[in-house]
Amino acid sequence: MVVWMFRLAVLYFLVGVCMGQYMSQAHDYTLTGVHVHINLIGWVSFALAAVIYKLYPNAAKSWMAKAHFWLHTIGLPLFMYALAQYILGAEFDGVVAIGMMMSYAIILGVILFVLNVFINVKDK
Repeated sequence: MVVWMFRLAVLYFLVGVCMGQYMSQAHDYTLTGVHVHINLIGWVSFALAAVIYKLYPNAAKSWMAKAHFWLHTIGLPLFMYALAQYILGAEFDGVVAIGMMMSYAIILGVILFVLNVFINVKDK
């Protein structure tokens, strides 16, 4: 799981950098919110979580780590799609509503990560 978490994080890094480059060249910063979320939640937060799980294997083995991984992995792309659609003024339909609800899946994943750190990350 840790390897896949880090792999996904670097993919988000690539997407975020490419998105930022495109916005800069096009002088169109409409989707800045999506760009920022992809970089911060997708790249930075996910990569740091992977490093913490690698350094503290007991935390990585917990059900909370697995739930964190899946909530983040499923939630972030759906949330980013919905956020982009919302910013671009698309009709607020069921797909966008579900995607926006995925922000709560990400928050739940982060809460589980925090609890996991407090419970399973200990001095050696």
